[in-house]
This record gives sequence, structure tokens and C-alpha cells, in this order.
Amino acid sequence: MATTTANQLRIVGNVPEIAGPDFDGALAETGVGPLLRGQVTTLQVNVGKLCNQACHHCHVEAGPKRTEIMPRQVAERVVEVLAASPQLQTLDITGGAPELNPHFRFLVAEARRLGLHIVDRCNLTVFFERGQEDLAEFLAANKVEVIASLPCYTAENVDQQRGHGVFEKSIRALRLLNGLGYGRAGSGLTLNLVYNPLGASLPPPQEKLEADYKKELGERFGIEFNRLFTITNMPIQRFAEWLARQGRYESYMGLLVNHFNPATVADLMCRSLVSVGWHGQLYDCDFNQMLEIGMPGTRTIWDVRSLSDWAGKRIATGLHCFGCTAGAGSSCGGSLQ
Repeated sequence: MATTTANQLRIVGNVPEIAGPDFDGALAETGVGPLLRGQVTTLQVNVGKLCNQACHHCHVEAGPKRTEIMPRQVAERVVEVLAASPQLQTLDITGGAPELNPHFRFLVAEARRLGLHIVDRCNLTVFFERGQEDLAEFLAANKVEVIASLPCYTAENVDQQRGHGVFEKSIRALRLLNGLGYGRAGSGLTLNLVYNPLGASLPPPQEKLEADYKKELGERFGIEFNRLFTITNMPIQRFAEWLARQGRYESYMGLLVNHFNPATVADLMCRSLVSVGWHGQLYDCDFNQMLEIGMPGTRTIWDVRSLSDWAGKRIATGLHCFGCTAGAGSSCGGSLQ
């Protein structure tokens, strides 16, 4: 693991910044840069910021009052690009609460028709929103992989991060999914959970934490699931604001920078993924999308016909990229090491 000094962090106006080192510099220093895309196998679509929750760590700043929602014409264009990109294997749908977008089920049905693997990044409590009474059955019928947020296996910690009563609803939702076969051996229905640290720390080892989750959720609630993914809290948007209010932004960035691990770079999600915003703009990842760091040379999903020939394109980076490369690494699929 490379060690890089973080003592040049500074505050410019109200915005925390870093004078050096930068992420591209860290890549060059360790001989693993520049960061280039390989073959694109996943299209990740953020269908908007509307959510029935407003979590403290949310890098999207999603919530019940957000009005950014992907319109039908963008969803239809997404399907056209999926159909024109035969190397794509996965449609990864996120938000907000993606299921609250009125075109979520259209995207799922069309991706299923194209033979793609479909991922729904679910907050679990959405199953109990009005109009979502048949959501679990819809996901099961379309063989959608559910990746569900559950930052702890205790009510106190979950409700602290995500709001009062969220843990109880999450357990009900997990039991509902288990009842349909999700997370159970031989069912073909995948249920994975996501852990985010409660504060300004790196996640613990994923394998050990997964064993703890399976033991606690199994013994206490009879819940089964396939995998647990540990994801580092990214120092952007709502979480960055919380860090700044606590006076911990500099120390957290120092933690990330000083734990930069070049061995994680080869498996970074941005190397095989393209992100689409609710408005149709293209980004190298969901984090770049939230920071409005555009993709070099390409602006919107209407500017491309296919994603089949994107290998070798340079990926836009920033200070937040240290979050994906710290320690064991972090991606939408959990740790990288």
C-alpha cells in the first residue's frame, strides 16, 4: 500500500480542497496511471434524486422533496443504447430510490427483453410506499438482483444513519424478499446487502463483516442473503458537508489519501462502467455525476450510438477517487481486495 502525504489539504472559501497530491499524481507516482477504461460491460443509470429517505451519508443528496426525475425520452434512449451495445452485460439502476421513477419498470422490462442482467439498488423501505405493493413480485418475476442498503444489523445504528423506524421496515422487507426466494440457495434470485460506515472511517474487512451479518440476521430474524458489500463513504455532497461541520474533512481525506492502494486500480468500477444521469448526460461514474465532472469529449447519451468501442478512453478523476482506492478499495460491488 502506497503512503502519500495529505498535509496540503486546505479550505478554499467554504469548499474543502487539496493543493496536492492529486489522484492522477498518485497514479503516476506508483506507476499505475493514467486511468483508462477497458471494455464497458455495465451501464449504470441514475434515474433521479427522488427518495423516500434522506440518509446522512448519501452522496446523491436524495430525498422526498427532490424533483430531478429521468423523463421517458431519456429512458427510451437508454434502451436504444443498450440494444446497440452487444458487449453490455448489466443494467445497474440507481437513484434516489430508483423504483419511485415512473419509468423504472419500463427500463427493467426492456433490459430483461434484451437478455441483460439487471441490478436494482434498493433502500428496502420503498416496498412499503404507496403504489409499490407489488414491487417485490415484479423484481422476482424479472430476475432482478437486489442490492439493498443496510448499514448495520442493529436498529440503533441503522436508525441513526437513515432515520427512525428504518431498521424495522428493512427487516420486514428482507423477510418479504426471502419469502419470494431472494437470498435462498437454488432460487436464482440474488439478494446482496450494502454496508457503509457510520462515520469518518474505512469499512472493516468485508469477508469477516459478511459472516457477522449472516450470523446476526440469521439467528435474530431468520434472514438469508447472498453477499455483503462494504462501500467507503465518499467525501462529496451531503457526507462532505457533514464532515466539514464536524471539522473532520481534512482528517478524513488524510485517511483516504494515506491509505491509497495502487493494487485496487485495475478493478475500479469506472474501468468497465459508464454512468448516465437522470437528464441523459454521461459520466465516468456515479460519483463524478454528483460532482458534475463530465466525461471527456462526450456529453450526453444522444451523442453516442453504442458503447462498444470505448476501451482506452481516459477517465476523469478527482480528489474523491481516493475513496475508491483506500485500503481494500471500494466499488459498487464492494471491496476490491
